[in-house]
Amino acid sequence: QVQLVESGGGLVQPGGSLRLSCAASRSISSLNYMGWYRQAPGKERELVARFINGGRTDYADSVTGRCSIARDNAKNTVYLQMNDLKAEDTAVYYCNAYYNALTVWGQGTQVTVSS
Repeated sequence: QVQLVESGGGLVQPGGSLRLSCAASRSISSLNYMGWYRQAPGKERELVARFINGGRTDYADSVTGRCSIARDNAKNTVYLQMNDLKAEDTAVYYCNAYYNALTVWGQGTQVTVSS
């Protein structure tokens, strides 16, 4: 089973930027879905952005135009670049992969947007 390790979270001021990284323990090129979800306190986990079948991307409406997902297959890593961050982006961000009917989650990385 693939293992996912996130990094790059932290405290940032409103309007700032962060780049999250998700390193996988094996090749990501054949994963059906790979991307990012987030969960804010008291709210359900929600999709932020993901790759579908290695190519097409899917973004939540709330981050469209502010976030960009990218991948480096040679490094088995997926990135989430977040710009113009807002207080409502505060959440634990989780890397997610789906393949062979399995859903795998990373341990999460905290993103806090506050002045």
